[in-house]
Amino acid sequence: MSAAIPAPWPYPRWIAHRGAGKLAPENTLAAFRLGAQYGYRMFECDAKLSADGVPFLLHDATLDRTTNAAQRLDSTVSRTGGDHPFSTLAQLDAGAWHSRSYAGEPLPTLEHLARYCIANTFLLNIEIKPTPGLEEKTGRVVAEHAARLWQGQAVPPLLSSFRPEALAGARATAPQLPRALLLDTLWDGWHGVARELGCVAIVCNHALWDAALVAQVQGDGLRALSYTVNDEWAAQRLIDLGTDGIITDRVDLFSPAAL
Repeated sequence: MSAAIPAPWPYPRWIAHRGAGKLAPENTLAAFRLGAQYGYRMFECDAKLSADGVPFLLHDATLDRTTNAAQRLDSTVSRTGGDHPFSTLAQLDAGAWHSRSYAGEPLPTLEHLARYCIANTFLLNIEIKPTPGLEEKTGRVVAEHAARLWQGQAVPPLLSSFRPEALAGARATAPQLPRALLLDTLWDGWHGVARELGCVAIVCNHALWDAALVAQVQGDGLRALSYTVNDEWAAQRLIDLGTDGIITDRVDLFSPAAL
């Protein structure tokens, strides 16, 4: 059987993780602006839902690591990001934890980031990061917003998730948006799930890729992407394997224009 021919791929090889990796407070507009200053034209972000259904940017389930929620919220109140309306989340400081120069940086909504990316013709990988129990709903709402916000744009965002339920929700709502399955291990049945969900890419922990896995994925007409690649030897290994995309924190080490 001949290998499947992949569809044209509109995304660059190099993708800045959460905006600018660790050089700025992750998932804030300040981080995306800094990543752009280093020459990056595609970014990865994490999106989840507020209690009132607003997609906003946050990686963790809780607010403690990357905001001042412990100081601003009553000690008896939940620290889970998805338990609060966005009116509450918008008052939190999402920059001071990183460094004083970013103090006061707010949590952005997905719409805030979309407008920034579209205005600058930047591309985006939106990782759907649901609050546990809201996987399918989060996929639906994020996809609905993404389809509306990027309507008429030449290149839509790539929607990815570790949770198949979230990707299924995205497919049901906006089947035209490209989807990718994230893998931290090669769990039983991942290949069939990716095909059933109509994924266009597999995004693996970079250590999982070898020649056989790359051949399997690309032979199915899918693209092979990696996270989170922060060392030159690891990046070169992936390039030599013929993978298609590299997500990195080290926007200061890897120049997307030169590699």
